[in-house]
Amino acid sequence: MNYLTTKVFSAIGVAFCFVVIGLGAWTRLADAGLGCPDWPGCYGFVTFPTTPDEIAIAENLYPDSPVEIDKIIPEVVHRWFAASLGLLAIALLFIAFRENKLKVESATLLLVIIGQGIFGYLTVSLKLHPLIVTSHLFGAMIATSLFLVIFMKSLKITKTYDVLVRNKTLIIIGFVLIIFQIFLGAWTSTNYAARACLDLPYCQGQLVPDVDFKEGFNLFQSIGPNYLYGQMSNEARVAIHLTHRIGAIVVFFYSLFMAFKLWSKETKPIIIGFLVVLFTQVFLGVNNVLSSLPLWNAVAHNIVGVMLFLSFVIMTFLGFRRTDGNI
Repeated sequence: MNYLTTKVFSAIGVAFCFVVIGLGAWTRLADAGLGCPDWPGCYGFVTFPTTPDEIAIAENLYPDSPVEIDKIIPEVVHRWFAASLGLLAIALLFIAFRENKLKVESATLLLVIIGQGIFGYLTVSLKLHPLIVTSHLFGAMIATSLFLVIFMKSLKITKTYDVLVRNKTLIIIGFVLIIFQIFLGAWTSTNYAARACLDLPYCQGQLVPDVDFKEGFNLFQSIGPNYLYGQMSNEARVAIHLTHRIGAIVVFFYSLFMAFKLWSKETKPIIIGFLVVLFTQVFLGVNNVLSSLPLWNAVAHNIVGVMLFLSFVIMTFLGFRRTDGNI
């Protein structure tokens, strides 16, 4: 059976997911999440208003949302690339049923992407509610991992990585830690807490600043307010930011320990790649603080975070997969 088409489509899907997540980060960090006040259109247009007459119509429809082209473009481009993922998922599902392989994975992928469309709508309609935006990011991570799993299964890998099989529990613990850390990173971003501490190792010049964990980790904030630029107090944002820092330290040292335990001749390329991604992510995280959150660095921090997550997906897949060549 030739899985070339599945390989190509799923590989393109992984690449497009990186683009979509990067564009989503760019949109969020450029404060363009409400660049279009409606969904799936933009100010009532299929594309977006460009001419003076169209802009006048748009601002008449949405008087509280003046047209800002520099904020519309990131949002619209993000939506277009996200829509392309749906087409890829439909194609993979069609191939899966035609070939009678990977049907569950492909169907799950399509359902996740449909769910992402719903979260995209809710992101706009609920005005960037932090829990919705954070869930939207996790949906993107799940979609990326499903594209990757479909790709890896289509490769029909038969090689056994004994050290990964023996240390499955170690990998799963690391996987749980990275998921929690990604949540903290997303929560930091969606509540605009990244700038709460712009010094290291201190925060606002203090080793132990005032914090409010109760407000900072209130997942169910009220529906209705506009969450562009955030609604939390300084103390709540500091609590979020410092928790993300502590999480980063825990993940970093656990990952080093795990890499040491998983090191072998057969896993050497995997572990080296994992460590390169890990150290790159730490550098970007530190540079976010020291350089006052430059846009390119913050977007790269999001993208490399996805790479770190996928590193655990790969190790988990190789540790738990069947080795008889069947998929």
